[in-house]
Amino acid sequence: MSAHSIRLLLHNAIDYAGLFPPAALGMAEAVRNYASYRNDLNNWALGRFIVPVARLREFEEEALKWASDGFWKISALGGPNMSLEQKIIAEFNAKHAGRFVIDTVEVKAATPDEIQVLISSVSPSLHLFVEIPIADDPTPLLATLQGTKFRAKVRTGGVTAEVFPRSDHLARFIWTCAQMQVAFKATAGLHHPLRAVYPLTYKPGSETGTMYGYLNVLLAAVCARQGMDQEELARLLEEESVDAFEFEDTGVSWRAHHFTNDMLRETREHFFLSFGSCSFREPMDELTKLRLL
Repeated sequence: MSAHSIRLLLHNAIDYAGLFPPAALGMAEAVRNYASYRNDLNNWALGRFIVPVARLREFEEEALKWASDGFWKISALGGPNMSLEQKIIAEFNAKHAGRFVIDTVEVKAATPDEIQVLISSVSPSLHLFVEIPIADDPTPLLATLQGTKFRAKVRTGGVTAEVFPRSDHLARFIWTCAQMQVAFKATAGLHHPLRAVYPLTYKPGSETGTMYGYLNVLLAAVCARQGMDQEELARLLEEESVDAFEFEDTGVSWRAHHFTNDMLRETREHFFLSFGSCSFREPMDELTKLRLL
């Protein structure tokens, strides 16, 4: 049985990205997996199904086999032609009202001008996440999102070691989002609860690399929301000892810092909204191994 604080941190947090590396599943298997996770004992942690707009027809063919399985929320990955893609999304939503809904769109942008174009062109009925680079100071990019209803997205890993951001860069991104009150989500590389060296893919003999823990990133968001500075955030992101954390029914402690359930709930509802993972079982199974679930 998990502490209440774990459930608050992970409630609807894991957006299922089984179509993407390193899992890179076919559509039929990914859709089937998501349907099974919706009936899993840990379904309280499951978020949206992630699919590219370009593959919606393929998704539709498979998902209709599970049409009686309640109401699915979907996040669509957009490309350069948002005008056309929004029409495709609107048609999909109208056709499948009551069964599936695309209420979220995720796109990439590298400059304030590109972000401004998205802000002016994306329907207010959609939640928009803009994936931005963070190797350089992201302040100008986040400033473009500040004061809008749109959110940021950060890439926290991948299938090669060099795509994992430096901890000080990730800490700076999270801290700046907190200062500007820009909500965000994360994607890639967050398969494991705590930071450590892991295989980067599921292939036998895979190269290994240091990967961020999703609990580290979630709690860094909580800490940034409470005013922790960037250096301390980086130390939290680099924490590898499970003994440094204490998850209780009333809150979470990391070393000398304690955060109440109200802080966790507020962060998840208004700041760190979700993270994408190509696996749902792996993040949850490892919590069980750590005796946190």
